[in-house]
Amino acid sequence: MRFLALFFSVFILINCSTFERKQAPKKALPNSAAKLEKIKQDVKRKKYSLALKELDQLILETVSTDISDDAHMLAGEVALKLKDHDLAYKYFLGVVNSNVYSPLEGLALTKATESLVKLGKFDEALSLAQKGLSYRNLPKEEETKLYQLKFSILIQLGDKLEAFDSLVYLSKNHPTESEQMAFRFKALDYIESSLSNEELYQVARRGRTNEFRAYAYFKLGQDAFELRKFDLARDYLNEVTDLHPDSEISERSVALVKQIDARRTVEPKTIGAILPLTGKHSAVAYKTLRGLQMGLGIFGDNPSEFKLAVIDSEGNPDAARRAVERLVTEDHVMAIVGSLLSRTAVAVASKANELGVPSIALSQKSRITDVGEYVYRNALTSEMQIAELVRVAISERGMKKFAILFPNDNYGVEYANLFWDHVLARGGQIVGTQSYEPKETDFRNPLARLVGKFYPGDRQQEYKLLAKDWYKKQKYINARIEPPDDLLKPIVDFDALFIPDSTRAVGQIAPMLAFHDIGKMTLIGTNLWNTPSLVRRGQNFVEGSVFVDSLLLEDKNFKNSEFYRNYYRTFKTTPGVFASQGYDAGLILRQIITSGIRSRIGVKEKLDELSNFPGSIGLLNTNSRREFTRPLVKLGVVDGSIVKNPN
Repeated sequence: MRFLALFFSVFILINCSTFERKQAPKKALPNSAAKLEKIKQDVKRKKYSLALKELDQLILETVSTDISDDAHMLAGEVALKLKDHDLAYKYFLGVVNSNVYSPLEGLALTKATESLVKLGKFDEALSLAQKGLSYRNLPKEEETKLYQLKFSILIQLGDKLEAFDSLVYLSKNHPTESEQMAFRFKALDYIESSLSNEELYQVARRGRTNEFRAYAYFKLGQDAFELRKFDLARDYLNEVTDLHPDSEISERSVALVKQIDARRTVEPKTIGAILPLTGKHSAVAYKTLRGLQMGLGIFGDNPSEFKLAVIDSEGNPDAARRAVERLVTEDHVMAIVGSLLSRTAVAVASKANELGVPSIALSQKSRITDVGEYVYRNALTSEMQIAELVRVAISERGMKKFAILFPNDNYGVEYANLFWDHVLARGGQIVGTQSYEPKETDFRNPLARLVGKFYPGDRQQEYKLLAKDWYKKQKYINARIEPPDDLLKPIVDFDALFIPDSTRAVGQIAPMLAFHDIGKMTLIGTNLWNTPSLVRRGQNFVEGSVFVDSLLLEDKNFKNSEFYRNYYRTFKTTPGVFASQGYDAGLILRQIITSGIRSRIGVKEKLDELSNFPGSIGLLNTNSRREFTRPLVKLGVVDGSIVKNPN
């Protein structure tokens, strides 16, 4: 046992008095100072065990002298180098508990507290830190460190409110202005992410500064807003503007209050539209907009009194979110249509749902209606498409076994997984899958892997027999003659190949099937194939391919429809899928509101029960996921043309 046990207890502070009540130290003998210097040299040479032994002896010899505190501090630092935090704590506590004054006492107390934290003794560490903070004339640097330690300790002990108080103190009293600002931001982040509603309420009611109280009230207001407790939210947000006017948080509160009040103000015949009217998707956006305008009766043969408030999302989620706020607070729209792009769809849907405004998304973004009960979708989803595609392949074509060749991107992976799931659900089999890089241009290797030709070692016995037979047929044999790469025949044990990619990729993959001696193979794809470029790129290699879509643009029935003729007559251009979706969304809202509905919740209820609604290309129904389902068309390539319902 070390000699130190004679001088202090591990857990109890013998002397908790302030610095001024301690005795002045005696002058140490000269040889003691010399010994201390020698020990410092041992420490520099990393002779830690020897140094500690010498320091223990020196501490015994220098009790109540002006060297004792230096010896204790050095011993504590050596113990830290040895990662012995328990021993370090005892040495540092020796300075704190001494009845002799030392200018190092504040530092020693901080070091002792740090050691207890390292040991996981948080209750003792908190007690020691609080004793230190009660000292008069504690050096500012040590006071700051102790408050930081106190914050960390309280977090470990789960006392979030006391921990927050430490952050507030540091934000006001840290000796460095930049650090004050850093702790202020940390305190604000703590309000935002770490406190429960009850804790937020405590901060809001008893906080030390109006700024932090205001931020607590704002967070309470936000939470109440999201829970649709709008009266409570308004009360909290009004507290913000009272406590911290002319601030950024006050402006945000005013904006939220406006949104709350806007819920009660509705212009029934005003519909909002959020579309990417600038950028690379602008052409599609304008086609959608024209369809929506015609559906609402703003243009076309059947004019109405409806108004359309249109905002450009710029393809930016933040801009889209602000657009929803503006449409609700300024234009008081009854509903919102848009969200063509996946990257803006969630922003529009979530904000509209917060405000209780029905929104009809035109995006194929996966699970977009899961955002909330006010979110609907009018688009051909991946789920709808694959379900019909697999039904056609298995039930109508009698196919059982399939292979999948897909790009390793979000689109390819999603469609490959859906295809696999639906094939299994209908009793079919997936006998092979192979991915490739999205920008791949040479598909020889992916196809070779798919049909078992890429790794001859996997078919070693078969390869040896084929090679032996090949050598027998050669008239001349030497070391430079080797069997050809295509000696192994492809394993084609599937009825069709599913390729969820663009016509560019299909146009390169299809000819490679013949290269690998795969032979005539039915190719299955997505609605990306519903374009003349499929035949132009794939030529005769895509003959007999199958896919589905909501319409065939060249279909005579579509061209003779009232929607097609009215659209062409009005805008002097032919409509497509997006114009059709926009038209249907506008027409549905127009008929619901014209029937006498004057509230947003009324629109929601009517959208929920939509059944056999006559849309532009067929009857529309709302399913359990709040998606508008429509008849899908089986398409394929016959004699070099995309046709409807191929045999």
